[in-house]
Amino acid sequence: MELTERKMIILQAIVRNYLETGEPVGSRTISKYTDLNLSSATIRNEMADLEEMGYIIQPHTSAGRIPSDLGYRVYVDEMMKEKEREVEELKSELIEKEERLDNLLKQTAKLLAVNTNYASMVSAPSIHRNKLKLIQLSKVNSSQLLVVVVVEGNVIKNSIINTKEDISEETILKLNILLNTNLNGLAIEEINLALIAGIKQKAGIHSDIVSEVVDSIAEAIHSEDDLQIYTSGANNIFKYPELTENNKASELIETFEEKGALGELVIRTLSEEENTGIQVYIGNENPVESMKDCSIVTATYDLGDGMKGTIGIIGPKRMDYDKVVDNLKGVMKQLDSIYKKDE
Repeated sequence: MELTERKMIILQAIVRNYLETGEPVGSRTISKYTDLNLSSATIRNEMADLEEMGYIIQPHTSAGRIPSDLGYRVYVDEMMKEKEREVEELKSELIEKEERLDNLLKQTAKLLAVNTNYASMVSAPSIHRNKLKLIQLSKVNSSQLLVVVVVEGNVIKNSIINTKEDISEETILKLNILLNTNLNGLAIEEINLALIAGIKQKAGIHSDIVSEVVDSIAEAIHSEDDLQIYTSGANNIFKYPELTENNKASELIETFEEKGALGELVIRTLSEEENTGIQVYIGNENPVESMKDCSIVTATYDLGDGMKGTIGIIGPKRMDYDKVVDNLKGVMKQLDSIYKKDE
């Protein structure tokens, strides 16, 4: 007897319902649970076939059915295939999108430098108060689990956690359901101690895995290691005598090359949530030490789904502020329309 698509859908519905309720599942429940539009009698016949094939069993005290070990195995294998397909599709989409965005941001930096005759910087979007879309645990070996975290913007982060014992596929499935049910749609700031304690209590003897997963989520969302900054027009600094005195120019060029201080500027700009418009730092107001003789004008762009970045123009304190602000506003509008049109 063949496990047809219809039988697979019914089996999946039985397993999901049993995992959620812990109660044996009857044909009437399945008729409401799926979109098959089948009668209870037809579903009963299919369930009888599934029982004969060894995928479900009937507890002696109930007319309903529960999954057998074989039923769990088929469900888990199919679920893992589906999740792997989803993650691979997300990865492919993300890579393609990142390549387009990288080129766009590089061109934006060049355009600003050419149009203003100052130096420019554009940061790639970082994850800002992003919400969780998917948490997937899968077994690597008997003592390690792979944690895949997908957040808004389809940003994917992977990490490996160690386990004290071999975790069964059924337990991994239950932990996946538990974690996704309780954490999906939340930002890391919303995952508090009370929520974690509740999840750990439900996880029972596997509460330590919940702690490890939450740490992985926090690390994935707060990671700034991948912050990419594109710069252009650094040589424009030499056009302004006040920026070339006493090795000032070489210090500025070094700042542009190393980009560490620029990264701190980006993080500071993005952390000030009320600063969604144009920000102007003049002289000693600058957070970057080597730029105390400059003015920096920054703006935060927002691509949606929590993806935000910083655009900045660096020049002398006597810069043409009107021109700079107009250029920033124009570029932000173009960036928003081009990127969202590409989606």
